[in-house]
Amino acid sequence: MNRRLLRPLALLASIAVLSAVSAALSAQAAAKPSLYKRLGGYDAIAAVTDDFIGRLIADPRFEKFFAGASTDSKGKIRQHVVDQLCNAAGGPCLYTGRTMKQSHAGLGITEDDWNAAVKLLVASLDKFKVPEAEKGELAAILGTLKADIVEKK
Repeated sequence: MNRRLLRPLALLASIAVLSAVSAALSAQAAAKPSLYKRLGGYDAIAAVTDDFIGRLIADPRFEKFFAGASTDSKGKIRQHVVDQLCNAAGGPCLYTGRTMKQSHAGLGITEDDWNAAVKLLVASLDKFKVPEAEKGELAAILGTLKADIVEKK
């Protein structure tokens, strides 16, 4: 066979293999429901968020972060958290808030604050009997935000 034809044929074969692999991976991903669906959708995410924010506001360690915030401001924070979790979990929500770095700049959030907040979130997830696999996926997503939220080690 002509060498000139071998390269294009090899390229076409590679493209065909990559297309098949891509299609198989897409089918596999489509077969597994999104984290959003596995968490129970919008209402479940909103319920967990309400419980979590209630725990944050009630905890003396976090009073300083909510001091002076109006009921309306707390409601906006709540909605931003719901939208962000919904979006991050693959749901249809659109997060329109500021970046995590902008939202938390100057608050002086420490590693201990982060760890305490994570424990409160886990307590909320446990209250609503969120399975371990979904908690792990959610933790991985939220873990990517830590560097933008924690200002002090």
